[in-house]
Amino acid sequence: METEKMREILERMKHSRPSFPKRAIVTGGMPYGNKGLHYGHVCGMFVYADFFARFLKDKLGKDNVIFLSGTDCYGSPSLETFRKMQADGFSGTISDMVESFNKKHIETLKKYEIGLDFFEGSAIGDSAEMHKKVSEEFFDILYNNNTLSKMSTYQFYDEKAGCFLNGRQVLGKCPIEGCKSEKGYADECDLGHQYLPEELIEPISTLTGTKPVLKKTDNWYFNLQNYTELLKEWIEELETKTPTRSFVTKEIKEFLKKPEIYIKKDFMADFEKLSSKLPHFEQVEDKSKASFVIIFETLDAREKACEVLSAAGIRYRTGKTLVPFRLSGNISWGVPVPEKEGVKGLTFYCWPESLWAPISFTRTYLKKNGLPEDEWKNWWCSKDSKVYQVIGEDNIYFYGPAQHAMWLATQGNNPKVDAPEGSLQISQLIVNKHSLFMGNKASSSGKIKAPMADELLDHYTHEQLRAHFLGLSVGNTSSSFNPKVYDPDAKPEDIDPAIKDGNLLTNVYNRSLRTIFYTWQKDFDGVIPYGEVSDEVLLECEMSTLKFEKAMMENKFHLCIYELDSFLRNINKYWTKNFNAEDKDQEANVIVNTLHYIKVAMVMLHSVAPSGIENLANMLGCNENVFDWDKVNEPIYNFFESKQNHKPTFIEPKFDFFKKHSTQLEIL
Repeated sequence: METEKMREILERMKHSRPSFPKRAIVTGGMPYGNKGLHYGHVCGMFVYADFFARFLKDKLGKDNVIFLSGTDCYGSPSLETFRKMQADGFSGTISDMVESFNKKHIETLKKYEIGLDFFEGSAIGDSAEMHKKVSEEFFDILYNNNTLSKMSTYQFYDEKAGCFLNGRQVLGKCPIEGCKSEKGYADECDLGHQYLPEELIEPISTLTGTKPVLKKTDNWYFNLQNYTELLKEWIEELETKTPTRSFVTKEIKEFLKKPEIYIKKDFMADFEKLSSKLPHFEQVEDKSKASFVIIFETLDAREKACEVLSAAGIRYRTGKTLVPFRLSGNISWGVPVPEKEGVKGLTFYCWPESLWAPISFTRTYLKKNGLPEDEWKNWWCSKDSKVYQVIGEDNIYFYGPAQHAMWLATQGNNPKVDAPEGSLQISQLIVNKHSLFMGNKASSSGKIKAPMADELLDHYTHEQLRAHFLGLSVGNTSSSFNPKVYDPDAKPEDIDPAIKDGNLLTNVYNRSLRTIFYTWQKDFDGVIPYGEVSDEVLLECEMSTLKFEKAMMENKFHLCIYELDSFLRNINKYWTKNFNAEDKDQEANVIVNTLHYIKVAMVMLHSVAPSGIENLANMLGCNENVFDWDKVNEPIYNFFESKQNHKPTFIEPKFDFFKKHSTQLEIL
């Protein structure tokens, strides 16, 4: 491309550069405290959060970004696992259990170079007391702002076992129309749909295998349904002013619909006989579908209709809509709920307290660093700051409408989506689709078991796995992880999909690095030639970094890897096309230009393979400022102690800057 044409394109790209906050919080979804981490936890979520957080640190400065998460200790999943472990002879407490899993989480995350600034847990270390304090503060704010309701609702009770059942001790079928979940629990399914316990289809107690009965108990609920119009305004903001993925806004809009009931057309005659007894509704029919729909203006109207339909024996399913969000329960393992209006002895339902847990972690982290009590507000309540939350698509409901409605509710009367300075700001959701395993949805608790994250490291390096998963388009579609070592039908000559993107490091970039190191060692006595980088190379590199930056801030992480693929391969092409060992001046000039490509690639790759890239920077003799994103296109000489006569580390023949896994070397 002509230089002038490149300049024109570059100027247009500069005009459309993304904006950056002064400070940022990046959160990774919290793994449960009752199991180790399978590959989806680490590679399907934490790797993306780490990739983004590391880039922001290079852009904003290390002190202006906090990357945090923690073990989600409380709730029925941990309680149920603890019960089973006790039956198998475990003699420790439930605190001992979650702390042991927390340690395993930390060990696994370190193996993958997940560079968290803080990782404890909602019931672990200094975070435990802070989380209780923050939970109480949150409850009091919501209560004092008249956004909570005390409701006497049904809870499952196992008469044979003589006890109330927690959420995971009940299994049935999700009542939400069209839901394809494998498991419906007491009041939510494994895809995150919320419903009332009495709506669960065919409930069974996991304790005794019998059908539980429903008994009334008092609990606190957040009036989520009252925030429908504000959430619609929020969705409009997401669609027009943020890079939020389209499937996220589509999913949230489903919950903002009016309350619906789906009834099989087989029941049409029975329905018509009692339709006059129902609250006012709109009826919608589609000839191509087996059900018709009745739509109500309010949730109360729909619930009354459900009672009438149930009494008449008419089967139905409810549609997605916003329902009161349960804040409390009565399981023993949980954060205590403050006593109000004579209701006491309750603990927080694990989902709401896990939503504000990152605030607890932030406050704990800042306190440990000797900062004032209210410093956390500069990160969560300031327009100069931005909170980025990396989650899986199953959790859209909770981190989307539920969380943000509660955030809005803390403002008091007349809350605004454009939250004023000092109020909790709307965060940006970075939601990934499922990472399938060999073409199927896998999990640690589903029919198809996902391999544990530690197991994968028996076959691949963490750098190969990081590069591979970042190259998957999980922001657009459910991408399948198809490692050759787990494929029983794979032939010896088949290429392993899991190492394709990793080859950019172990093959493509490694070859460029070897070539240039060997050349200045052989022809320039190990000294890097000094010179001016050509305009064309400078322009080409700047265009690439702007593309990379744009893709990063739009959370299109796979496009970052695509850009790196093209850029790294062009380094070798440039060298092959231009190198001439017979002309020393020309050879030196090619080294200067090639080294600039390598330096720019090094900065872009810093978030992909952090320790390997930092080791390369040390071998080149660069200072730590080399990773400053605002200086990404500066010549590498600016980061040497001396621009001329600079002698980097000497490398031996066949030296590998980025290594393949030992099992891959044996195969070769």
